[in-house]
Amino acid sequence: MSPITLKSYEDRIATHPSPLARRLLKIMTDKKTNLCVSLDVDTKDELLRLADTLGAYVCVFKTHVDTIENYTYESVIVPLVELSKRHNFLIFEDRKFADIGSTVKSQYTSGIFKIVQWAHITNAHALPGPGIIDGLYSGTKDINEERGLLLLAEMSSAGSLATGDYTDKTVDLARRNRAFTFGFIAQNRLGADDEDFIIMTPGVGLDDKGDGLGQQYRTVDDAVSGGSDIIIVGRGIFAKGRDPVTESKRYREAGWKAYTARVK
Repeated sequence: MSPITLKSYEDRIATHPSPLARRLLKIMTDKKTNLCVSLDVDTKDELLRLADTLGAYVCVFKTHVDTIENYTYESVIVPLVELSKRHNFLIFEDRKFADIGSTVKSQYTSGIFKIVQWAHITNAHALPGPGIIDGLYSGTKDINEERGLLLLAEMSSAGSLATGDYTDKTVDLARRNRAFTFGFIAQNRLGADDEDFIIMTPGVGLDDKGDGLGQQYRTVDDAVSGGSDIIIVGRGIFAKGRDPVTESKRYREAGWKAYTARVK
């Protein structure tokens, strides 16, 4: 398949309909990185140490805060937000909302996590229909900073049901609110070129092929040439015996090299 050619990140800033996406594209351009590191750790000390150590190399950190032991908002979120400002990255809480509008609004805004208060990006399944977007968007009304939603249109796991007609209908849902729903978790370019959805792609690895639990890995070149804007990497950086700084630099370089080849 021939590589997909898109405008540069810098050129897309001026025309993108999402304020959050424009901010993200600016960070990517300034830092010369299209790397999202998945902080799949279970202690607050490890989370904050890695966010500080690797912050210079990423545009986004992806979190699962509900797996953090001894979580409190003050001990985890407050310092994480401060690090995001210091190192100029966005925070993506990988919540995968999947309920009716009123429920997801409460999950997004309330409880011990209060995700909307600190996560620049979150994501949701399209299965419940348009109400899930409306519910999450209504939760951003009192927030004075950009917020954005990714829909899960495709997944990297073997046997995923997010294919074909389901993926097409997910794209249609995203078109309802382009200022908020700015892109997809996906394996391929989705939507028309002039719609300019941001594509974030998990399951990207330079060395790994799978994990025995259904995860399937693609190369950086394959993902980016196929239309991915941001590569999501977790175990490729944190696997036993690997140095996270060395691997983050390696993935950042590979991702940026693949991107510059695409836009040329």
